[in-house]
Amino acid sequence: MTSTPTTTGEPAAQGPTGAFPARGRSGSGRLWRVLVYVSGKLLTAVVSLAAVVVAGFFLFRILPGDPVRAMTEGREVTAQQREELRRQFGLDQPLWQQFLDYCAGLARFDLGTSFQYREPVADLILERLGPTVLLAGTGTVVAALLGLFLGTRAGWRPGGRADRTHTAVALFLWSVPTFWLGLLLIVVLASGRGFVPGLFPTGGMVDPGVSGALDTVLNTAWHLVLPVATMVAVIYAQYLMIMRSSLMDEKGADYLTTARAKGLRDGLVRRRHAVPNALLPTVTLIFLNLGQVVSGVILVETVFSWPGLGQLFYSGLRVPDLGLVQGLFVVFAASVILMNLLADLVYPLLDPRVRP
Repeated sequence: MTSTPTTTGEPAAQGPTGAFPARGRSGSGRLWRVLVYVSGKLLTAVVSLAAVVVAGFFLFRILPGDPVRAMTEGREVTAQQREELRRQFGLDQPLWQQFLDYCAGLARFDLGTSFQYREPVADLILERLGPTVLLAGTGTVVAALLGLFLGTRAGWRPGGRADRTHTAVALFLWSVPTFWLGLLLIVVLASGRGFVPGLFPTGGMVDPGVSGALDTVLNTAWHLVLPVATMVAVIYAQYLMIMRSSLMDEKGADYLTTARAKGLRDGLVRRRHAVPNALLPTVTLIFLNLGQVVSGVILVETVFSWPGLGQLFYSGLRVPDLGLVQGLFVVFAASVILMNLLADLVYPLLDPRVRP
């Protein structure tokens, strides 16, 4: 193909896909554009995190309830003792002073102290992080694989029986309240009144008295079945619907017509050409859900008494334990912001059309 001459007499350069003009070939110019792009994304992440810190601090201050009164409920304490507790936790300071002290602690990676546990919030988070990553990470991976597989089948032949069936089931489960589905699975598969009574445990992570590495792993996997099934059933529809829509958009692309004209079988055209390009829009969703792995699934962990960050957050809200819920809120938000930043940095590597 002959390039169209420009006003300077030089051929017009074409981009990676042949449809977008290349932006200059100078190494220093490209490096500068990359630095500007990365700096802009980093600045956006920092501003977002700062907004989360401010909003989280003042948001939890308007929650109803008195933390000191909740901690001393059922105990005979004097007014002086309550005031001493307020002083120890800094609740006697003006709101602006509490905010400055909180920001100073964050700068030192100090998330404060839990009112009800009387322990540093950072230690509590590290203690519960493992169970949450195990549960939410497993559920996210299974949901992504299942949703992408079924979305590929549904989108390749839209309107067919498989498309109608998978889409209807996914949307139905997506609309079901998480806590209701979890309780239903407990009644049907874990309680003594279901169709298969006692097949799975009703809650917890490991049965008391279990010892040995292999027994602990097997028992934990047994406890994982119902929580993971609940989580996957609710969220896999996101991947299915996005993959289905992306694949339907790719079906009429010229490069697929060319691949078929070369004699490639329909299955190869789908696997080698259509699916890799249709996966691009799901990158951001996958990274965002990976960020939410740290926050866990609060409702799922609460229903199944899973000892993770979600249940810890729920227990902090009931008091309210301001130090605990603020620290968890910042960690949850920071994980999502970080994963979104990584998605913004990885996406140009996967799609040349959006490279700086």
